Order: sequence, then C-alpha cells, then structure tokens
Amino acid sequence: MHRLGVDTQFGRLTLTQEEEAITALTWSGRDTGTATDLLREAARQLIEYDTGTRQAFDLPLRVRGSQFQQDVCAAMQRIPFGDTVTYGDIAKALGAMPQAVGQACGGNPIPVIIPCHRVMGAKGLTGFSGAGGVETKVALLRHEGAAGLLI
Repeated sequence: MHRLGVDTQFGRLTLTQEEEAITALTWSGRDTGTATDLLREAARQLIEYDTGTRQAFDLPLRVRGSQFQQDVCAAMQRIPFGDTVTYGDIAKALGAMPQAVGQACGGNPIPVIIPCHRVMGAKGLTGFSGAGGVETKVALLRHEGAAGLLI
C-alpha cells in the first residue's frame, strides 16, 4: 500500500493506492511507500481540480464494499461537475431507499474524486464525512459553481 499527500484549499488530502488503483482519499494520513506513477498522476489531477482547471477525474479506482456501495459510488461518479442530485434521485435509479443511499454516500472511500459532496438531502444541504464536515461540502460545491443550488 502506498500513500501520497496533496495540499489543497480543502486541506491535505492523502491518496492511497493498492495494486493498480486508487482505493482511498482521506483528510489525514502520512506519505508511505513509494510515490508511484499512479499516485503522482492522481495528485496532479487533484491539484488541477483544486486550481479550477479540471472538472472530471480519469483514474483507476477500486471501491471496496458491497455491490450496493459500489453501485452508489458509480452513480455519484456520473454527477457532472457543478451539479447536485438528491439521495432520493440515486435511490430511485437504484431501486433503493434514500437512507441506504445516504449511508453508502457516507461510506464513500474516495471522496472528492467520487463526488459525494454533490449529493443533497430532499430539503437541501446535509452532512459530509470529510474533515470540516458540512463546511467542506459547501466549499467544494462553491468551488464547482454550485453555490446557487444550496438554497
């Protein structure tokens, strides 16, 4: 397992690589192992996102968890930059309950890259599992120009 940290306006984000895929992004952790080509590419893409020159990530990802967790993460990856959807929207598409989708969003192992910050509650803004909680979610949405959608 290899880890590489990247300083962004959202805090220090640490990428984890296992085998040939990114498996985690956390707001804590230390660099460990080798800074592989994949980790350097993922760091480059995060910096581009941070500076506003990238709207979508193109990285091999591996989401560990149930098939439902993987399906919810795949649905989140399809949300365009600057857009938001509700837990109910994803639930309807997957034939599931919104609460289950909310739990899967909270368990997203690769936030920002898999944009769980773009998922809202039926009545608007909800929590966020990243460091800083809802304030970080708001910062990510504002960064993407989605601030008008927060009302």
